[in-house]
Amino acid sequence: MDPDQLARAFVEHYYTTFDANRAGLASLYQEESMLTFEGQKIQGSPNIVAKLTSLPFQQCQHSITTVDCQPSGPAGGMLVFVSGNLQLAGEQHALKFSQMFHLIPTPQGSFYVFNDIFRLNYA
Repeated sequence: MDPDQLARAFVEHYYTTFDANRAGLASLYQEESMLTFEGQKIQGSPNIVAKLTSLPFQQCQHSITTVDCQPSGPAGGMLVFVSGNLQLAGEQHALKFSQMFHLIPTPQGSFYVFNDIFRLNYA
């Protein structure tokens, strides 16, 4: 699978899981994974999932506008940069967001999220 296809498949899986069952994202992170969410740094899969599941909204819908990717590092990692809209239940206007993932291959042939940076983009 070429890197662009892989990146798109990851992005689709990530946001589908986020929108349906945020706790299900735990398997995508490991102990050394780090999330920077609106400037707050959180390390380790349990802490990252605790942060994501404690966000002050129950339902949301991501719609992805762009996915860019580059190979990264000698181990076969990938940088994936996403932009899109985030629609919260009961809110009239969607929020614009950007998110960057650094994916690292696992011995099992899949990837995990080593770095994850999320920002809302305010007008």
